[in-house]
Amino acid sequence: MGLTRRTAMLATLACGSAWAQPARSFQLGLLSQADDERYAPEVLQKGYPDAPGGRSEPAAQIALNDSAFTLQAAGWAPARLLAVAAASAAALPAALQQLLQQGAQHIVLELPAAGVAAVAAAAKGKEVILFNAAAPDDALRAAQCAPQLLHTLPSDAMRMDAIAQLLVARKWARPLVLYGMTPADRPLLAAWQRSARRFGIKPVVERAFKLSNDPRERDLGNVRLLTSDRDYDAVVVLDAQGEFARDLPFRTVLPRLVLGSNGLTAQAWSPFYERNGAPQLSRRFLRKAGRPMGSYDWATWMAARSAAEVASAYIKAGIAQQLQALRQGSVALDGYKGQRLTFRAWDGQLRQPLLLAHGDGIADIAPLEGFLHPRTTLDTLGYDAPETGCKTP
Repeated sequence: MGLTRRTAMLATLACGSAWAQPARSFQLGLLSQADDERYAPEVLQKGYPDAPGGRSEPAAQIALNDSAFTLQAAGWAPARLLAVAAASAAALPAALQQLLQQGAQHIVLELPAAGVAAVAAAAKGKEVILFNAAAPDDALRAAQCAPQLLHTLPSDAMRMDAIAQLLVARKWARPLVLYGMTPADRPLLAAWQRSARRFGIKPVVERAFKLSNDPRERDLGNVRLLTSDRDYDAVVVLDAQGEFARDLPFRTVLPRLVLGSNGLTAQAWSPFYERNGAPQLSRRFLRKAGRPMGSYDWATWMAARSAAEVASAYIKAGIAQQLQALRQGSVALDGYKGQRLTFRAWDGQLRQPLLLAHGDGIADIAPLEGFLHPRTTLDTLGYDAPETGCKTP
């Protein structure tokens, strides 16, 4: 039999086999909460640096487009994004079940911390990998951690460690700290205090602020009063709501840099980042979403990429094996940040450099030079293995 005829027969047989066994479609779930206050129009209009800029469904779709060749080469049919918005927190378990019934085994969570915890509890014992892309709370990586839950958004601890490293590197180790008094501010203050101890920073003073219409509390929101009577190297502001921090730069008594929730912030992504192919990703997102790409968008894009990569590399393996591969660092990911990124085994957090960004550009990238670690300098940001509060293997 001639070579040409033999090749044609083999191709026919291959096509017949493919016709008999069509490739499975890769289904990626995206679960959000319709009443998430962070996405209310009046909040989005204010454009706080530490908050989402909008819904991140476009980022997930871009990630699937970016992963199309890898998925196809592995034997998957074209990917589908299954986006479901639960009406409220109470509806999240039912929304999760809906995604599972549609065939999604990799689900990105665009949810606040309480919603992430609720979905993780509802997913216990089910064949699914969850990616937290919108809740920075350290508790989700500690006491509320879950074996099926991974995190692509940097934690509060990681962001505060990045700020602390910059203060140490610049020799600004005597900051004034201003923190909010709401329940949402407490995790930020705890993360900052941990970072300050970790890097030997001794704040000049820590002062609470409060924005109030009550005349008796007016002084608690007076920037000149809060930043007077002491000398300090910089001002660290911790404001979960963002309203006070927005007006702090250039209003302090002393001419000092503002860091934390405004001024110079630690971000997963910035449209001003111009290295490692980042502008191409930022432009793709801008074209699709009509707005600049931010940290929450990047975290969703990274979660979707992670799901596609592990599904491609381990197409014949079950979800348990895929999860193990991600947690053990067997799958290294390109996040357009100059390093191959992996998940931490002990708490499921994605290791990643953080951009120390301001309104017009990038001042530096953490981990900063001089901060060392026996395994990887990326583990100088956030909870390391010996100090983790996650007890789930």
